[in-house]
Amino acid sequence: MTLSTNSLLCSAGFAAALLLATALRLWLGLRQIRHVQAHRERVPEAFADTIDLEAHRKAADYTGARQRFALWHMLFSAVVLLGWTLLGGLQQLARANAALFGHGLGAQWLLLGEFGLIGVVLDLPWDLWRTFRLEGRFGFNRSTPGLFVADLLRNLLLGALIMAPLALLVLWLMRASAWWWLWAWLAFAAFSLTMMVVFPTWIAPLFNRFEPLPDGEVKRRAQNLMQRCGFALQGLYVMDGSRRSAHANAYFTGIGAARRVVLFDTLLNQLEAGQIEAVLAHEVGHYKRRHIQQRLLLTLGMSLAGFALLGLLAAQAWFYTGLGLHPDPLGSNQAAALILFSLALPVFGVFVTPLSAAWSRRHEFEADAYAAEHSDAQALGSALLRMYRDNASTLTPDPWFVRFYYSHPPALQRLGRLGLPSAQSA
Repeated sequence: MTLSTNSLLCSAGFAAALLLATALRLWLGLRQIRHVQAHRERVPEAFADTIDLEAHRKAADYTGARQRFALWHMLFSAVVLLGWTLLGGLQQLARANAALFGHGLGAQWLLLGEFGLIGVVLDLPWDLWRTFRLEGRFGFNRSTPGLFVADLLRNLLLGALIMAPLALLVLWLMRASAWWWLWAWLAFAAFSLTMMVVFPTWIAPLFNRFEPLPDGEVKRRAQNLMQRCGFALQGLYVMDGSRRSAHANAYFTGIGAARRVVLFDTLLNQLEAGQIEAVLAHEVGHYKRRHIQQRLLLTLGMSLAGFALLGLLAAQAWFYTGLGLHPDPLGSNQAAALILFSLALPVFGVFVTPLSAAWSRRHEFEADAYAAEHSDAQALGSALLRMYRDNASTLTPDPWFVRFYYSHPPALQRLGRLGLPSAQSA
């Protein structure tokens, strides 16, 4: 099979996958909008006593607005992707970069930075609209223009300080060894494990304030829960999530000595002590059922497969020409290989999204069951329902959209698994 034929097959396969993935996501998104709007005027019977019609309508409108925004953003991203690849955008950027900086390792490193910075600029209008128009319209945004800019600059600086050295190491390995992909994966694995300690301890506090859970009934219940569950952690923290958003949440983060549970201050303001205890039990359940470890192993396994695949593709000329780039005759194609792979992989990843979503929903069911065993199932159900209401999460999602995208089970399924077809209070 000739090189031109391989390149043509690569281009055709990529274009077909992009078209199919875009059509599939568009179909699912429109289904979600239509389904939610069709049920806008009637609260599901199971929730009729706990969710009023006004809140139900707000959730429907918020879901529709978010989904329409997501679809427009998806279409824009597809056009940008075509621009970078088959329409020659990356070729032009690589050519200009080589003319200015040459073909050395530093030039390859700069090409990655230029590509990343352009991506930030292209997404900036969407981030602004999402924050100040979409979230603001429904009363969820608490951020200010000054805080938004500060967050953006902090993210750029952290990217330069943390990701840039890792990228430089990978580029050097690609030049130094035929087995570069294995050494690069080992570096990535070490980096990922290190970040699970560094992020909650050093990085997250750059964006939010974390304070120990104050004394009172909530802390007493939490300490008793941890003792019952035999769960030791670095601490229970309250995060000033209300600084940016009215949404409420809780999460588990870190490993080893950096292991901690974080509650948004909005969650503390919305829930009662017993409900918060149940939410904490759910987060502990993720650890006790080894979900954190499973997800970490899956991430490492998938990344190993990804690096191995990239190692194979980076040596094939048709991989570059098929995606709109003429390989550098001097062999300085390392940055281009990384960029093209990062652009193409998500297109094909769309088709495995239902598997990861189903696995995540299973974990949520298991964590709920653990919480029901070690706290109060009724309190967990009422807490979940309160969070659905206050976060304007729809109670009537499209079933196909749920199967494809939802990492958490919809309300009716989740409360049904807890033996609570409806909550008594919210």
